[in-house]
Amino acid sequence: MKQIVFIMFAIILSTSCKKEKDISEIINQDIEYTLDKYQKIVKQVPEDTALLPRNFENGEIGLVQPRDWTSGFYPGILWYLYEYTNDDFWKKQAQKETAKLKSQKDNTYTHDLGFMLFCSYGNGYKFTKDTSYANILMQGSKSLISRYDSTVGLIRSWDHGKWEYPVIIDNMMNLEYLFWASEYSGNPVYRNIAIIHADNTLKHHFRDDNSSYHVVDYDTLTGEVISKGTHQGAYDESAWARGQAWGLYGYTMMYRETKNEKDLEQAKNIADFILTHKNMPEDFIPYWDFNAPDIAEGKAERDQSAAAITSSALLELQHFVQKDKKQTYLSYAKKIIKSLSEKARMDGRECPFILPCSVGSKPHHGEVGIPIIYADYYYIESLLRMNKIITPNQE
Repeated sequence: MKQIVFIMFAIILSTSCKKEKDISEIINQDIEYTLDKYQKIVKQVPEDTALLPRNFENGEIGLVQPRDWTSGFYPGILWYLYEYTNDDFWKKQAQKETAKLKSQKDNTYTHDLGFMLFCSYGNGYKFTKDTSYANILMQGSKSLISRYDSTVGLIRSWDHGKWEYPVIIDNMMNLEYLFWASEYSGNPVYRNIAIIHADNTLKHHFRDDNSSYHVVDYDTLTGEVISKGTHQGAYDESAWARGQAWGLYGYTMMYRETKNEKDLEQAKNIADFILTHKNMPEDFIPYWDFNAPDIAEGKAERDQSAAAITSSALLELQHFVQKDKKQTYLSYAKKIIKSLSEKARMDGRECPFILPCSVGSKPHHGEVGIPIIYADYYYIESLLRMNKIITPNQE
């Protein structure tokens, strides 16, 4: 009897180890795959250009100005590759590309400085402790909070369009930058603004099912809500997939910084909405909108960027929850990574990016079903986060 029990235990242990080995192999293979891909991108970006990669379309890498909201992701990726390899090649490339964004420290016309500066200079400072980077980041954080209105209690997202004071769920992704600024400077104003913004977003952006509106418009005189709707989703009451992922990532980060239980509860609520949604495909790469009108006909595009953001957020969220939830979030993150890894290799196009099919803005026919830089950024972040979980000595 003891021998049978021992054999059964050995089989279970072997199966468990095999599963862990599988994800380890995927992580190692995909990081090597990434290094190869981005070596090619480095060679394709002209040495003398001030532009940075955003997407890959019609056989060419699409380059954008430093003021573009996606400009910080490419240097951010290079810093991640330096973190992993400790190779000066990646450090020099990251320094060169990061320097292109220096002028954005004075940009008060966008809320996206978290993406632009914190992914580039923020990662650079994290991995080098270069004080010149910190100085640029501090100036950028001042530019970011210049968009805060105390009456509304939120950082304004856009200066264009039909809205009076629009705030989008994406704006949650800029708040980590402000926590860093307070910690570095000792000035609590940045942290306080981040908390107030997150609290008001929690109050007004979410529906009873914990899905999020994309855009909420406010009255600047009273701070009251004027309207709730979408700009990139299927319709006003739909759940735009990348927006749900931004919310999950944002409130997970908020709990890390505040240890406020309401932030953790919101992160878990958003995770449950995403992972248990009736329209979530079996491979956990969501449709571009959970309520896209053509899902039933099999015509709705998938958004790999939303999946990558979600997996990265889950890998952080699992640190903050009890054992049952921890295992659930880890399991989902592994499934997403495995699915994205498979899709990266199944695509037949010659593409220097990793993930081949993301959706930028379907209603505007922009970047639909093509590789986009932020999908790669959050996928690489997922790989590195998972690597640290399964290989603790990598911390």
